[in-house]
Order: sequence, then C-alpha cells, then structure tokens
Amino acid sequence: MRATGASRSKVAAGMPLDDETAMAYSVLCKRRVAGEPLQYIEGSVPFGTAEIMVDQRVLIPRPETEYLWEKATLATKEAPKVIVDLCTGSGALAVALSLSFPDAQVWATDVSAEALEVAQTNVRANEATVEICEGDLFDALPDHLRGGVDLFVSNPPYVNPADELPAEVADWEPRLALVAGEEGRATIRAISEDLATWMAPGGWFLIEIGESQGDVVELFGDSFVEVRIEQDLTKRPRYVVGRRR
Repeated sequence: MRATGASRSKVAAGMPLDDETAMAYSVLCKRRVAGEPLQYIEGSVPFGTAEIMVDQRVLIPRPETEYLWEKATLATKEAPKVIVDLCTGSGALAVALSLSFPDAQVWATDVSAEALEVAQTNVRANEATVEICEGDLFDALPDHLRGGVDLFVSNPPYVNPADELPAEVADWEPRLALVAGEEGRATIRAISEDLATWMAPGGWFLIEIGESQGDVVELFGDSFVEVRIEQDLTKRPRYVVGRRR
C-alpha cells in the first residue's frame, strides 16, 4: 500500500506494477530486511480512533499503550476537564484522549523537542486539541494546573538499563523513551513524588510499567486510594492505577 497507493485487497489480487512502483517497493523491502520496524516504514499506526504518524524520533505505540487509553476512557464516571499526558512521545495518548473527551483541556509533555515535533504533527493531522509543552516531567506544565488534573496518563521510560533489548528496538527506537535508571523505575519514582500536588481530588492516574515492576505501588502513598496493579491483554502486570483522595 505504501508503494502503490492502492488498497491491500487490490495488491493481493495481483495488480500490475510499473517500474517506478516496483523500485519503490524494492526500497521498502530492503529497509525491512535491514531491520527497520514495519511501523516506521509504513509511517503511521492506528491508535484508538486516531492515526498516529511515527518515525525514529519517537517510540512506536504498542497495544499495551492503546489498552491504557481504553482504560483511561473508562476510569472516570464524569468526563474529565483537565487531562495530562507526561512523556507523550508521538502524542498518541494525548491525541486519542482529546478525541474521546473533546471538551477537555489536554496537555502533553516531553523532554524531547524532536518527539514533540511528531506529536504536534499528529495533533494537527487528527484535528485534536492538545497543548504541547517541552520540559522534564511536571516542570513542563504551567503552574495553574497544579491541583486541577482530573485524569493523568503516562507511558514513561521503564526499561532496565541492564536488559538486552531486541535489535529491532535497540537499533531503531529512541533510547531516551525506553530506558530509565533504578532498574527502570527512576522516571516512575520521579512522577510519584510530585503527582499528588498536580491531581484534583478524586482524579485518576494510569501509568504503564514493566511487568516486573509491580512493587511501584508502594511509591504512591497516603494521598491516593485504590492504588493497584492492572494487567494488559496478555495478563501481564502492566499498569499502576489509583485515585487522588
């Protein structure tokens, strides 16, 4: 489809290829053989009700993160007024949540200026309404949001630096979006230290974590209730979820 512009069914039916199209297809095949992820080659991935452009500046959105979006849309009984997505990367969560809650103020942050260029492109392409802020975690947010966030989501870096990643990940995706210190817990810990001051009473948070990091529930203290680990679609521990008192 990327090479021909035709539908998948038409290509599968054996449509003829001219020399230019055949050459374009050959180039795409060589990129895949070299190990480049298919999502980068295709240039975008579906995510919720959005289509998210991706390239090597951002992490490829996984099904686990899409399931986080699904959980977030069901977390609150009332539509949230203020939503924050920390470590937004491609902007997938922020864009999908903006489309789910069109009346909400959605704020998305990242320390990577390159990632935020991609996020801004996705905001425009999906006609979403998201405020993009560059900076390290909560430092990127305007102070007037403090104490007023109804829904908080994040897919932070949580890979242990000692872990060996598959070449398709390690060689192509941005390490900054993947790896964190303290056995992958450093960014989650930093979030937990400031989260309570930004959340509105009764507001929910959902954070993606590594499957061996269930102990991070201990980082979220007396300011939160109903703090728990929830599983992804493969029944692995994947999210820490809780509500502000």
